[in-house]
Amino acid sequence: MNARSIKPAFKSGAVLATVLVLAGCASVNIDQAVKDTNDATGAFTQGKLELSRTDQRAQARQKLSTELLAKPLGMDDAVQLALSNSPAVQSLLAQSWSDIAQATQVGRISNPIFTFERIRYRDELEIGRLLSVGLIDLLTLPYRQGISRSLVTQAKYQLSASVVEHVTQVRQAWVRAVAAKQTLQYAEQVNASAQASAELAQRMQQVGNFTKLQRQRQQVFYADSVAQLAAARHTDTSSREELVRLLGLTDAQAGQLQLPERLPDLPQKPRDADAVSTTAADQRLDVLLARSQLDAAGKAQGLNLLTSVVDVELGVRRNTVFDNAAGTKSGKRGFELGIRLPVFDWGSVQRASMTAQSLAAANRYESTVRGASSQLRESYSAYRTAYDVAKHYRDEIVPLRRAMAEENGLRYNGMLISVFELLADSRDQVSSVIAAINSYQQFWLSDAALAASVTGKPISMMVSAPMAGGGSAQ
Repeated sequence: MNARSIKPAFKSGAVLATVLVLAGCASVNIDQAVKDTNDATGAFTQGKLELSRTDQRAQARQKLSTELLAKPLGMDDAVQLALSNSPAVQSLLAQSWSDIAQATQVGRISNPIFTFERIRYRDELEIGRLLSVGLIDLLTLPYRQGISRSLVTQAKYQLSASVVEHVTQVRQAWVRAVAAKQTLQYAEQVNASAQASAELAQRMQQVGNFTKLQRQRQQVFYADSVAQLAAARHTDTSSREELVRLLGLTDAQAGQLQLPERLPDLPQKPRDADAVSTTAADQRLDVLLARSQLDAAGKAQGLNLLTSVVDVELGVRRNTVFDNAAGTKSGKRGFELGIRLPVFDWGSVQRASMTAQSLAAANRYESTVRGASSQLRESYSAYRTAYDVAKHYRDEIVPLRRAMAEENGLRYNGMLISVFELLADSRDQVSSVIAAINSYQQFWLSDAALAASVTGKPISMMVSAPMAGGGSAQ
């Protein structure tokens, strides 16, 4: 190839390289990714999710956290506080930024390599310049950009799923913390009643009006209540600290944390089953994520069919030879073509691996689609069962216990029952109230789990009978 033919080729190559560089300079816009997440999970973030990268934003988040901690923290406020205050949320966003950047990098062309040579032989000096670029990289650029877009989409779906999971954990931790606080108050009432009963029984035995067995029976009630009170105190502490960790509170902020006195009332009516089941399966995060993984695996397999066998590098060379003895200078131009020969490795193992990954992604997608409706039905069943049980306690059991307590109060005033019977009835009433609190707790836990399941981040929720001894349904 002569110099004239090389010049146009070199110019065309430069133009092509410039176009490819510009095509490969897609920026990593984390702000757009956060906006997309806010749009996709608006019911969870209320549009409040943001990555803090400046002192101004950090100060604004600190101010908001201070305002939220200045009053009893509701469930929605707890979510907002977690989004604005938790380092774990900021870590999620920063990691997603990194994942998106790495995914974007997949679609960029490799930088050209410039080689400089300087060779001296006697009176001759030869200087060589070589500019080379991977020819396969150029040919497969559209494939790699398609893979890059799929990976970026995958990273965004993963971010949305992680945010939904964290918000759901905050909601459930808030429910457990408030329920534990409310249960502790009633456990203290049971303990006070049992203590009064035990002290009175001891005095009555001392004056001969009670047998030893009768006194011991009252003492057992008191001993049980002490154990239940200790367990309730620990549950209150552990539930509160779990919430503190998820909110990302400092020690000073943890001291400022105030919780409501009781759980919210039940909604007037539960969510409609048809409204939940009509959620489009193809809009769920788990389905979208599995689909994106399948697309990326398919595109990667197509690219691997070529790159696993051959690799080609194209270079443009220019050499200049200086002859000091003759005082002359001559130039040489040409091109080089480097081809990797598939002698030892034909890429069969790499192709088998990609085929297996594509097959796994296809079956994972199919499994996710098939399981989506079933998982949603299970989650709704847990939600509806918890609602019905909590409503039953609210409308039936607690009012009956209250009416019985009023009746026993009248009977005690009429000297028809003893003070011990009155105290025992009071304990039974409080135990029913604690069971009702547990049923409320289980409903709100199920409500948070159902919301996550509808979005496409399934969270299992077991329904069990409410316990009266301060136990909680996890």
